[in-house]
Amino acid sequence: MTQLLQSIATGLKQGKLAPYFGPETLRLEAANAALPLEPELLASFLAKRATVPARIRRNPNAAAQYIENFRYRKTLKKIMMEAYSIPTSPPSLYRLMAQLSLPLIVDTGYDQALQIALGEQHQDWIQIQGVSRAEVRDSWYRGFAADDTPLAQCEPLDCTTLLYKPWGGVRPEGHFIVSDSDFVEVLTEIDIQTPIPQAVVTRRSQCGFVFLGCRFNDQLSRTYARQIMKRSLGPHFAVLVRDNITRNEQRFLDEQEISVINRSLAEVAAELEILLAAEPDQVFNT
Repeated sequence: MTQLLQSIATGLKQGKLAPYFGPETLRLEAANAALPLEPELLASFLAKRATVPARIRRNPNAAAQYIENFRYRKTLKKIMMEAYSIPTSPPSLYRLMAQLSLPLIVDTGYDQALQIALGEQHQDWIQIQGVSRAEVRDSWYRGFAADDTPLAQCEPLDCTTLLYKPWGGVRPEGHFIVSDSDFVEVLTEIDIQTPIPQAVVTRRSQCGFVFLGCRFNDQLSRTYARQIMKRSLGPHFAVLVRDNITRNEQRFLDEQEISVINRSLAEVAAELEILLAAEPDQVFNT
């Protein structure tokens, strides 16, 4: 397993692998305990700040839709801003990834930890965020420079690192793909890749993905991962404990040819941090 992680660390250092972060990665840093990262916690946060029916209090997308329908979009956005404006501390793994000047990083969290980590290292990065069609009708995404200045256009991008947040994020403007209707809009087009920025399409063609802090136990997470991976170079890896993998997840992993690293995220992160901090070594080859 150490040899495999050494190969993955080398692939990351060489820009031949791109990290694909799920929000659970933030749990590597204890200071982030207050953030509602998991779907159930976000649903609970929404339900505590706006009345929603009991039957949907565990479903963040349905709860968000109910708030949007009965309290309007601005109320939903205000609650989401409150949820993710809580001070965030980047885990050391994020900081190490930021030091690598990776061509592409995918982050499905709404938080700002990766922006903070990248900003601490250099200014040669740009982020592209998915946006709700309820708020932005003329585009599927918006781009921002490292200083949070909006970009007039997202293509082409001349930067070392592209941070792609497909579900949006709290920084800088608070764009969130979170309600049922938000996802319906995207899913009607995602098969033909319209919501995927061309800059992501270009950069993914030269790399594989390493899924960290991700689960694929719901249709949304599988669909997004599948479409973001589409026509990428590969290979792909996911850190998952096999005893916790559902049948649908296993089917997805097999279908997408994703190799499972059967260890806890904390263990893998700790070993990767050591390997990433080491001097460059062997050529990436799996």
